[in-house]
Amino acid sequence: MKKLIAGNWKMNGGLAANEALLRALLAQIGTPAAEVAVCAPAPYLAQLQSLLNGSPIAWGSQDVSAHEQGAYTGEISVAMLHDFGCRYAIVGHSERRQYHGETDAVVAAKAQRALAGGVTPIVCVGETLAEREAGQTEAVVKRQLAAVIHAVAHCTSEIVVAYEPVWAIGTGKTATPEQAQQVHAVLRAQLAAATTHPERVRILYGGSMNAANAASLLAQPDIDGGLIGGASLKAPDFLQIVAAAR
Repeated sequence: MKKLIAGNWKMNGGLAANEALLRALLAQIGTPAAEVAVCAPAPYLAQLQSLLNGSPIAWGSQDVSAHEQGAYTGEISVAMLHDFGCRYAIVGHSERRQYHGETDAVVAAKAQRALAGGVTPIVCVGETLAEREAGQTEAVVKRQLAAVIHAVAHCTSEIVVAYEPVWAIGTGKTATPEQAQQVHAVLRAQLAAATTHPERVRILYGGSMNAANAASLLAQPDIDGGLIGGASLKAPDFLQIVAAAR
């Protein structure tokens, strides 16, 4: 199975900047060994569809509603994402959990809704620094993933999981390859107990992966790609990470 390198632009971008970035990626990406995607703010999904359709780069959203449709002002349904050709939707990112109060149950409902609508959820799990220092890393990530497994049931093999230690997101700090691998192995074992096809589930690392550390992280046996933040906004850096994913 190919590795997956997915960019998360977060709340960054503009029409001109997006076009320049995407054209730079398309000019140099060739035929990558890994699958590649970019997840952009919702207003730019039409632009991504226009520029990336037929290219080696897939695209996705940074969130999706847990509701199918109705009186949910500001929410974006999976059917809307599907209209714009989105292959992926990030759910449960730590910033959504922290700033928008998303619980494990909400994240699980979003993952379930995405799958039902034909969009692959990239399910984020990860511990805070306080939780890591208290020795709770394994318990926290297993609890977060268990909620999603329970919700999607027999479709568990169709999700993507991203391990994002909260203390390493946007801080410049990164888990060592050994620390990341240890948690990925825990998640792999949990998935193996939940589905007959755990090998189909890619587990990405998402804590400040960059051009300098990508190769050592991606060499670990249970790291199947990366969810890339800041480095995904710089074409040379993002392309170097993609090249490291073999």
